[in-house]
Amino acid sequence: MITAVTTFRLPKPVTPEEARSIFLSTAPIYRDVPGLFRKTYVLSEDGMTAGGIYFWNSRAEAEALYTEAWRARAREKYGADPTVTYFESPVVVDNVAQQVLSDA
Repeated sequence: MITAVTTFRLPKPVTPEEARSIFLSTAPIYRDVPGLFRKTYVLSEDGMTAGGIYFWNSRAEAEALYTEAWRARAREKYGADPTVTYFESPVVVDNVAQQVLSDA
């Protein structure tokens, strides 16, 4: 499993309410994306950094999303260039499903 973290350093701070509105406007884009099983939107306490934490089946599926078109849409929406950092996620604790998942 792969976890991708995206961040955008915003040109000016946004409130949680403003962020919620922006996030809700883009959320439908991520429905039914192959290999993506969860996305969590995030906003820093000072409102200057926004982003997402994406949980993927594979890195290839993650990389298929983060195209130049995705980056351009992010620049237009947030006024900032996104960064994407990938992490291997070999073990996941899922308290909702009451499971510990492992890639092994």
